[in-house]
Amino acid sequence: MKFVIAPDSFKGGLTARQVSDAIYDGLKRIFSDAEIETVPMADGGEGTVQALTDATKGKLITELVVGPLGKNVEATYGILGDSDTAVIEMSAASGIQYVNDQTHNPMITTTYGTGQLIVNALDHGVKKIILGIGGSATNDGGAGMAQALGAKLLDEDGQNLSYGGGQLDKLATINIEDVDSRIEKTEILIASDVTNPLTGSNGASAIFGPQKGATTAMINKLDSNLHHYAQIIKRDLGISLEETSGSGAAGGLGAGLLAFTNSRMEKGIDIVVAYSSLEKKLQGADFVFTGEGSMDFQTKYGKTPFGVALAAKKVSPHAPVIALVGNIGENVEELYETGAIDAIFSAPSGAKSLEQAIKDTKQDLSMLAENIARLIDSQKNKS
Repeated sequence: MKFVIAPDSFKGGLTARQVSDAIYDGLKRIFSDAEIETVPMADGGEGTVQALTDATKGKLITELVVGPLGKNVEATYGILGDSDTAVIEMSAASGIQYVNDQTHNPMITTTYGTGQLIVNALDHGVKKIILGIGGSATNDGGAGMAQALGAKLLDEDGQNLSYGGGQLDKLATINIEDVDSRIEKTEILIASDVTNPLTGSNGASAIFGPQKGATTAMINKLDSNLHHYAQIIKRDLGISLEETSGSGAAGGLGAGLLAFTNSRMEKGIDIVVAYSSLEKKLQGADFVFTGEGSMDFQTKYGKTPFGVALAAKKVSPHAPVIALVGNIGENVEELYETGAIDAIFSAPSGAKSLEQAIKDTKQDLSMLAENIARLIDSQKNKS
C-alpha cells in the first residue's frame, strides 16, 4: 500500500515538514510496511522556501539585507537540491512582520532587500528564481528592488530617489545600463495569486495600502505616484504594465519585476507542485493526505490542499484525498462538490483553547492519522 502525505504548514503551529512527519508517524504505527512519501507543500506564500528546500533536499542561506524601514535585517532564502534554482519569499526581506502600528508607513518602506536577495542568489550561481511575493510591508512598485539590481531611478537633478513609494512622483528618468547583466539571463517565476492591477480602485494602493498603514490621503498619493512611475517605465523601457493582471501584487512589486527582470507570473501552488515533483510521487498512490491550519470554501481558490487534490485526481484518480486540518470553517461542502477532496477531519482531540490546540497539534495530528489508518486497515481486512 502506498500513502502520499503532502500538506501545507499549520500557521503558528507546525511547518509543512513537521505536519508531514506527524501524519507519517501515525500512519506508520498501523502500516509499518507501507510505502509512505512525504512532500511538504506551500502555495507560494509563507512557508514556500522551507517546503521546497525540504522537498528537494536543498539548503537555506541567511543574509543581512536592508529591511522595509531601511534598517538591516536577517533574511533567509533557499537553494533547491538541483543547485540551479533559488526560492525567495519577498517577505523575508521586505515583509510586514518588520513593522508595527507605530512604524508602518508605506510612503517610506522599500523592497531594496528583496533585490539584494536576488543578487545574492545570482552570486550562488542559480539560473532560475522562484519568488513568492505575499506579505509585503511595501508600496514602492518594486523601485527599491530595481535599485538593488543596479537600476538608476533619477530625479530632475540626476540624483537617485530615496526609498519608498512616496518618492516616485519625483522620478524623471530610468537608466538600466548598470543593471546586473545576469538578470536578463535568469528566469524569475513570480508566485502569486493576486490579479490586481498596479493602480486604480482595485490597484495596489487602494486594496492593500490600508493593511500597511496607509491613510486615505496616503492611498491617493501612492496611487498617483505609481501611475507616474508606470508612465516613466512605459516611456523609458517601452513596457506598458499599469493595467497588467498581478502588477499590483506586493505593493506593485509585481510591476517592478515585470519591468526590470525576465519574469512571468504563475499560480504559487502550480509552481510548488512542479518543483516538488509531486505528480511523480503521487503515481500509484492508494491514499493521499493533505491539510492546512484552517480549511473552508476559500481553499478551492489556489490554496495548497486543493492544488494537491487536483494533482492527485489527475495522477491517481481512484486514491481518496483526505485533509487533516486544525479547524473546519464555513461551507466546506463546496470542496466536496468539486470531487477533489473526499474527506476532511479536524485534528484537535477535544475541547480546548486555541493556545492549547496549537501546542497539541503534532500529537493530535499523529493520533488522528493513526485512527484513520485503523479504519482503512479494518476495511482492508474485511475485503
